[in-house]
Amino acid sequence: MKNHIRKPDWAPRASDVLERQIESYDAMRRQCPVAWSDYQHWSLFRHQDVMTALEDHETFSSVVSAHLSVPNGMDPPEHTPYRKVIESYFSDEAMAAFEPRCRAIARTLVRSLPLNESFDLVHTFSQAFALQIQCAFMGWPDSYHAPLRQWVQDNHQATLARDRPAMARLARQFEDYILQLLESRRQAGEQAPDDNTTRLMREAVNGRLMTDEELISLMRNWTVGELGTISSSVSIVVNYLAHNPELQTRLRDNTGELPAAIDEILRMDAPLISNRRVTTREVSLGGRTLPAGERVTILWASANRDEAVFDDPDAFCPQQNQKHNLLYGAGVHICPGAPLARMELRVLFEELLAHAELAHAPDAKAVRAHFPAGGFRQLPVVVTRRPAT
Repeated sequence: MKNHIRKPDWAPRASDVLERQIESYDAMRRQCPVAWSDYQHWSLFRHQDVMTALEDHETFSSVVSAHLSVPNGMDPPEHTPYRKVIESYFSDEAMAAFEPRCRAIARTLVRSLPLNESFDLVHTFSQAFALQIQCAFMGWPDSYHAPLRQWVQDNHQATLARDRPAMARLARQFEDYILQLLESRRQAGEQAPDDNTTRLMREAVNGRLMTDEELISLMRNWTVGELGTISSSVSIVVNYLAHNPELQTRLRDNTGELPAAIDEILRMDAPLISNRRVTTREVSLGGRTLPAGERVTILWASANRDEAVFDDPDAFCPQQNQKHNLLYGAGVHICPGAPLARMELRVLFEELLAHAELAHAPDAKAVRAHFPAGGFRQLPVVVTRRPAT
C-alpha cells in the first residue's frame, strides 16, 4: 500500500494536538499505539515499541536524512569511531572542569532576575541560560548569543511550517557561523584558544582529521539539541516547582535529591518530543506491519508516560521510575551529552532555589511550545528573594 492512500490514524498538526501535546499523546497511546499520519508517518507511542526501535538499530536505522548528521544520523559501524571521540568531551573530568564556569553563569543570571513582579521566564532566563552555557562550553564569543537565539526561533518556525527553502537558508546560515569560527582558529594557528571547538578540529577519526562538513554537522547537532532542550527543561522544571511548593522547599533543603527529581519531572513533561528512524526491513509493531523504507517517529513524550511501565504517569516517583526513564534515550544512540545536561540543570537549580522562591504569576497564562519543541513558549512567573541564612 502506498503512503499517499493510507488513511491517517490521527492528525499531529491539528491545533488541538499542538496546543495539548502531552494529553494528545496519552490518548493516542491508549487508542492507537502505532499510528500512521502524513506528517509523522509511523508514530510509536508505547515504551515497549520505542525500546524495540532503540535496541534494534539494524532494523530501525538512524540514517534518516540525505544530509550528513554526525554522529546521531549514523549507524554502526560508521557511528562508532565518531561516538568514541566525542564521549571524552562529556567525561566526569570534563564536567568537573566546566562546572565552575557553569555555576558562574547560572549565579549571574539568577541574581539578575526581576523580583516581586511578573516576567516571562522563557525569554528572560531559560533561553539566556541555554545560549550562554552552550557558547561557554564550545568556546564561542558572547556576540553569538543574539544571532543564535534568533536562529533557533527561525529554525523552529520553519520546521513547524515545513518551509524547506527557509530550512535550507537557515542551514547555510549556521554553516557560515561555524566556518567563521573554524577559519579564525586556523588563522590563529598555535595561538588558537584551547577550547572544545579547537579540540574538535584536532580530533582524528579513522586516522584523519574531520572535514569542515563533519565539524559543522557535529557542532550543529550539539548546539541545536542543547539550546532547545536545555531551555525547555528549565521552563518545565520551574513550572512544576511553582505548582508544587512543598517539593520546591524539600529540594531546597535537600539539594542531593535534585538530579533524580529533575530527571523525573522531565520524564512527565518531555523537553524533547521525538526523534526519527527509518525501517530497513519489514517489521511488525503493535499489530501493524511497517514495510522497509518507512519513516518512524519515536515519541519520547508518550513512551515516558506509558502506564504499562510507570503506573500513574503523573505521579512523582524518581527512584521507582529512574530505571525506565528514556529522557536521554537508550541503545547505541543514548545521548552522549547527558552528563553535561544533568550537570547544567543541577547547578542552575541549586543556584535558583538557594536564591529565590518560585510562583506562577497571577492572572497570567502560560503558553505551551508546539511540536517539535517541548516545554513552554511563555511562562509568566514571580520570583521572591529568599531571606539570607
